[in-house]
Amino acid sequence: MNKVLPLMMMTATLTACGQSQPSETVDYLVAHPDRIKELQRQCKEDRAKVSDELCVRAAEAANRRFFGDRPEQKTK
Repeated sequence: MNKVLPLMMMTATLTACGQSQPSETVDYLVAHPDRIKELQRQCKEDRAKVSDELCVRAAEAANRRFFGDRPEQKTK
């Protein structure tokens, strides 16, 4: 019984955490245009498999690249 209680508490804690946030930030996607294209394709084909938040991040990254906020431009 002494070992079961901590295990149950740990399981309950991890369950309460829920799904973690996507690690691909807008800045990361701006620096990786191939990943933007892949996410846009996935969002168009089956948005249910990709989170809405990640689709929004991909769209924001595409806008930033289009309007000139690219990493390669900052080196000039």
